[in-house]
Amino acid sequence: MIEKKELQVAALENGTVIDHIPAEKLFTVVSLLGVSEMDTPITIGFNLGSKKLGKKGIIKVADRFFTDEEISRLSVVAPNVKLNIIRNYQVVEKKQVNVPDEMRGIVKCANPKCITNNEPMDTLFHVVDKQEGKMRCHYCEKEQSIEHAKLV
Repeated sequence: MIEKKELQVAALENGTVIDHIPAEKLFTVVSLLGVSEMDTPITIGFNLGSKKLGKKGIIKVADRFFTDEEISRLSVVAPNVKLNIIRNYQVVEKKQVNVPDEMRGIVKCANPKCITNNEPMDTLFHVVDKQEGKMRCHYCEKEQSIEHAKLV
């Protein structure tokens, strides 16, 4: 019997591969990045095998390179995601998603009396403890966990 091995997903000439997405967070990441509005070829892999995660998701976006701001949005839902920047079928850069020092317009304040929940304005949080995943609202100073934050 001949053993046949092949790629599960086609190689990417130029673009970004977002890898190591926890499987249960894949479609949240798709939504956060606005993938459905993009007009370039996109491949989404769901429930793929992973030594680290058990099951993972992967997104390949042709001819698209994400800004640091777009990448920082991912840190709320999938803080250990890896991005591979591809040019001419080669990985030219690897990026680890990191929690930013500030989060603007990404998550809601948990305080119902906060001005951001009662006026049309962006939220702003200062990340006070990246290890513990704690952030503080700029306006009402309520602390909350990044892990339990609700996206705007």
